[in-house]
Amino acid sequence: MELGAAGVRTRRIALISTFAVLSTVLDSIVTPSFSAGVWYGWIFVMSPVTGILLGPRDGFIATLISVMAGHSLVFRETVYEYVFTLGAPIGSMISGLIFRGDWGKVLLYYTFMFASYFLTPVSRRLPIWGMWDCYVAYITLVVVFVLSRMNMFSLEGGTRHLFALCAFLGLEADILFRIFILVPCQTYRLFYGLTPEALALIWAVPAPLITPIKVALSTLVATMVCPPLIDVLKESQHLPSR
Repeated sequence: MELGAAGVRTRRIALISTFAVLSTVLDSIVTPSFSAGVWYGWIFVMSPVTGILLGPRDGFIATLISVMAGHSLVFRETVYEYVFTLGAPIGSMISGLIFRGDWGKVLLYYTFMFASYFLTPVSRRLPIWGMWDCYVAYITLVVVFVLSRMNMFSLEGGTRHLFALCAFLGLEADILFRIFILVPCQTYRLFYGLTPEALALIWAVPAPLITPIKVALSTLVATMVCPPLIDVLKESQHLPSR
């Protein structure tokens, strides 16, 4: 039976609330030995899944609620984390866009973020390897986009490699946003009082191993939990169309 407008709205609110609560719990879990890298809490596990299952719009809303609540329950080192953590809902949105085949917007986002970074004068003083994982993500995005347009790579049917791409590119989009805030927006200077020389020293340190491990873990979780959850949502007519 088709749901009316009120039923659709109620279903949407229920799904956003459910995922927001679960993600808030994960964002509030800070494991001392596993808190290095981009994410302090465990929101990285849930943000791509939220975007895939709820869609780019509702996934963004649910993750935004969760990181604001999670950061308030377990306060981070500075209030500036509230700005940087906006990358998490953006990452959810990117994962949702990829899953629904809107690759053009994702490619535009990545291109804008990279252009903003490299057009910022201070970026020329930073070691190029400091963003190696973001380069891998961008190359992957471009290659898959081109191959799919040439019908040499299938992105249909909710295959596991599609879930993996959604999680990987969504999380790297999150990281790119944080870099955008730090470097092109010059918060390294405005928030933290760092000089370009000090920023270059930080950038020269190889990216912590813990962040790639978290990306790999989240990608694995997405490939495992998304297929059965999508089937459940389809059967119960709770899978959002966008």
